[in-house]
Amino acid sequence: RHRCCPRTTRIYDAEVQPSHKTEYVENYPGYGTVCPPESCKPKPGLPEDQGRMDGTTTFKSDYLPYEIVARPFRPQAEYRPKSGKIDLGTVYQRDYNPHKVGPVTLARPRERKHTSGAKVDTVPTYRDHYRLWKSQRTESCKVEREYEPPSERFGNPSTFQDDYIPRQPNPPPSCKPCDSKLPEGPFDANTIHRTAYVVHEVQPLFVRPREEYKPSDQPFEDLTTHQRDFKGMPGEQAKSCKPENRKIGSDDPFKGTTEFQDRYQPYLVTAPEFHKPREYVPPTDKMDLKSTNRLDYIRHKAAPRAPIKPAPGRKSTGPFQGKTTTKEDYQPWSVCPRGLIKKEEEIQKPTGRFASLTTFRSHYIPHQANPPQSFKPEHTVATAVPFKDETLYRTEYTPKKQEVCPAYQPDAQGYVYVTTDSQGHKFYRQVSPERSGSNCSPIPEEVPAVS
Repeated sequence: RHRCCPRTTRIYDAEVQPSHKTEYVENYPGYGTVCPPESCKPKPGLPEDQGRMDGTTTFKSDYLPYEIVARPFRPQAEYRPKSGKIDLGTVYQRDYNPHKVGPVTLARPRERKHTSGAKVDTVPTYRDHYRLWKSQRTESCKVEREYEPPSERFGNPSTFQDDYIPRQPNPPPSCKPCDSKLPEGPFDANTIHRTAYVVHEVQPLFVRPREEYKPSDQPFEDLTTHQRDFKGMPGEQAKSCKPENRKIGSDDPFKGTTEFQDRYQPYLVTAPEFHKPREYVPPTDKMDLKSTNRLDYIRHKAAPRAPIKPAPGRKSTGPFQGKTTTKEDYQPWSVCPRGLIKKEEEIQKPTGRFASLTTFRSHYIPHQANPPQSFKPEHTVATAVPFKDETLYRTEYTPKKQEVCPAYQPDAQGYVYVTTDSQGHKFYRQVSPERSGSNCSPIPEEVPAVS
């Protein structure tokens, strides 16, 4: 359990070896000479060469093509017009009686205009009150001057004129090729890819055969180290220190009056009035069931309409061919469900720390709290039985032996020196005795020690 503080000095960089010790090995030491369980994982092996792939699949071998039979086509019967004259009369033309329709009289009276032919000689109030004043036009006070451009130069230069330094431009070299003569003859269209490309034969893909699972013949060891090494210590259960629940009081009935009996006065309550409905008296007169529809309706003799359903055709005696192109050619596809498309949040979340005060903080006034009144009785009855302070932890706890640091006399404790790292730590390996009748070798454990 030794811990060394990290150091920055490295004095043995030439012979640095990595330490394969983990925190699990350090915190959970082994139990004696217990070997780890063997792995049930099959050993990896190179697959044997099974020859060249013939290129046939289970679909090609199991699929049987069906013969597609053309659907029978029923020829359409030739149209032959019927002899005779078509009766274009309808029930509306036969039963409708025409009436003479006159113009609709307007219920609104005509508009009467009280006008006369005399001329209206009136003067509006605007003409009567408005008087035209004679006003003179004011002369302009503006002095007309002709624009004369300044003869002197503007004395304030700009920042561009002050900072700009004219430089002689260097034209870039032209990459245009020199005038060359066009090749004579037709264009052959040969490229480097066409002339230098070598066609390689495509080899079949290597398919690794699936290994069959072979269950182990050995029985499964389901015992853990806790179940095997832990042995329950027999002990008596601790007795309860809770005192017996004794009833305080008497069983005599209560004799007296309560506050409710003194103050409560009964009131006289009258029963609610019940409204009795009137008895139903049926009418003595006979009901007239005649309506305007029954009195004015005249029945007409009309023949029923002939059905438009075609005549039944000949039924085929052959078997029903239920094969269609959809059943033969359509294959179901495995469609994966489309994932959810989460929309982006329109309102952005606030960033930073909330610095404003709440109403509770601004209006809250702290008050000094008074301690609650204790209802504990003053005099308690002490029991004559002595108190037993025994617990399960005290009865079942077994002290463990404190381990000694391996850095203190490593040769006397059964450790062998292994190596030293770059920080000066020495590593020792514990030599564990071999177990008789076992084929496993003990696992050495490296323990760090102080240098």
